[in-house]
Amino acid sequence: MMSSLMAREALSTPDIIKQQLNANQPVVEHLVAEIKRRDIKMIMMVGRGSSDHAGVFAKYLFEVELGIPVCFAAPSVSGVYEKQLQLHNTLAIVISQSGKSPDLLNQTKAIQAAGAWCIALVNDGYSPLAALADAILPIRAEAELAVAATKSYMATLSALLQLTAVWKGDNNLLDDVHQLPNALHTITEGKPQLTAEFLRGLRHCVVLGRGFGYAIAREIALKLKEVCSIHAEAFSSAEFIHGPVTLVESELAVINIIIEDESLVVHQQQIKDVAHRGARLLTISHPECGLSPRLLPLLVMLRFYLDVEHVAQTMGMNPDAPPGLKKVTETV
Repeated sequence: MMSSLMAREALSTPDIIKQQLNANQPVVEHLVAEIKRRDIKMIMMVGRGSSDHAGVFAKYLFEVELGIPVCFAAPSVSGVYEKQLQLHNTLAIVISQSGKSPDLLNQTKAIQAAGAWCIALVNDGYSPLAALADAILPIRAEAELAVAATKSYMATLSALLQLTAVWKGDNNLLDDVHQLPNALHTITEGKPQLTAEFLRGLRHCVVLGRGFGYAIAREIALKLKEVCSIHAEAFSSAEFIHGPVTLVESELAVINIIIEDESLVVHQQQIKDVAHRGARLLTISHPECGLSPRLLPLLVMLRFYLDVEHVAQTMGMNPDAPPGLKKVTETV
């Protein structure tokens, strides 16, 4: 089985993040000083696809660690309905790998005109978005050639973690963030969790997590669609109980995301309910690493990326060429 671009890029993640954290430390310190000077009351996340999923992770991270409310931009408000919000004392973080999509560029202009201060969390430092934003937090994932994003998504999460640790003044969290590359190296040598046996012949499945686990469940569901052509939908395990759980009566396949943080007990209770109703469960989690629980979702994601790439090849699919997709998607 030939190594795909997706596999090679996922495997490069630990080294990419190590270099990123070292290079970005002074950048983040400068950004935090500017943020604090601006008396930020709210954070707005802007992104599409995997970048939008990184924004969900950021929502939990900023609200849990910083206590600042986070909302999500609806690009149609300005782009289609031509309405302007009031965004004074708002920090807008626009996440993009390419920094080229017209809708994100138009949204950035609109939120700046509405009074927000805009940081571009972008991989291409010479992109139109980088030129337009008020400040840049580089992703530094190098060129990503595989259509399915892996290392750029992971490096976006690590950049958000570093920003949060410095903003909060949490040296313990910051120390753990700098230990993340070593933990990720260990993950690349671990045992697979997602198997071809579970996915073979599958047309539909649900991915369940709680809190930070739900944040990465969205990315996992997207990759199952992109790489394996499986219709997958992500839910908070709490939200799933409020209606969609009736689907389980048909022996629905469920991928259970375990993150050993404050959400674990309540999530496990809801998963027991789902299992009792007859779901076919596959659990994916992370090893014990002694780091802050905020880093654990990244360990789960890297193992999943490697596993889903391998499963796709086993099932005769090319993970580097998902049908109908291209690297840069331009929408208005």
